[in-house]
Order: sequence, then C-alpha cells, then structure tokens
Amino acid sequence: MTRYTLSRRAVLIGGTALLAPPLWTEVQAAEPAIHVLKDPDCGCCTAWIEILEKEGFAVTVEPSAGAELMRYKIANGIPEELASCHTARVDGYLIEGHVPVGDIRRLLRERPRAVGLAVPGMPYGSPGMGPEDEREAYDVLLIRRDGSTEPFSRYEAA
Repeated sequence: MTRYTLSRRAVLIGGTALLAPPLWTEVQAAEPAIHVLKDPDCGCCTAWIEILEKEGFAVTVEPSAGAELMRYKIANGIPEELASCHTARVDGYLIEGHVPVGDIRRLLRERPRAVGLAVPGMPYGSPGMGPEDEREAYDVLLIRRDGSTEPFSRYEAA
C-alpha cells in the first residue's frame, strides 16, 4: 500500500490555488480610479464623491475652484455651457457634474469616442443634490470630441 503525505509546500500551493479564482474575480470587478477636481468647500460635490466610493470607485480629490477649475474644464473639452460644480477624470473620460454611477459604468463599458459625460447645472435630485424621489427631470449628455453633444440618458421627474 502506498502512503501519501502532504508537505507544507503542497498545502500552501493547494490553498493558494483554491483562493486565487475568487481573488482574481474581485480584482477584475474593481472599478477604475476616478480623480475629482472640486471646490474644497462644496458639500454637494462631497456627497457625489461619497456615492462613488460606496459604489466601489477609488476616488482622489484635488482642490480647485473658480477660474482655475473653469480653465481645466475648457482645456479638456468641456464646453462652458455644460459646466457644473466639479469635474472628474476616469479611464480617459471626463465626468462633468452630478452624473449617476450607472451612466459612468455604461460609458466605461461602451467606450464611445467622446470627451465624456455631463449633467449641466446642478439638477435637484441628481446624485449628491438631494433626494432622488424628489428629483427634477434632467439629461446626461455625451460630449463628443468635436464639442457637440447628444443625449446619453434621461431621468424623468420623480
């Protein structure tokens, strides 16, 4: 009769092999990092960032305000008429204003040739701007590289 013994090395390798697929799946599912430029005193921007973090995004924040922030927006393809209170960069795209997480994920999944997404102004009930069940209607716009826009998604009034 053959007798088998397990070495410490075999146990470690086997245990690692059992754990590797779940860890790899978790790493694959992680959201990309998002960098937000915002006024350091803006509470609604902070609320939007908290939503992103709860949804699994790794968020970094850079204080920026006034003319400096507007120059950044315009230099990176955000038309002045689409400006909102904060600007974010994620995986090569810009996100202007209170864009819902689902739209950011869709943008990253579909990868259109575009500058990014914008929710102009600060519509009440958009993420970070008050309760969703009281929201006003608003559109999320896709900003094309030529500066034109098209509707990306629409949120009806609650």
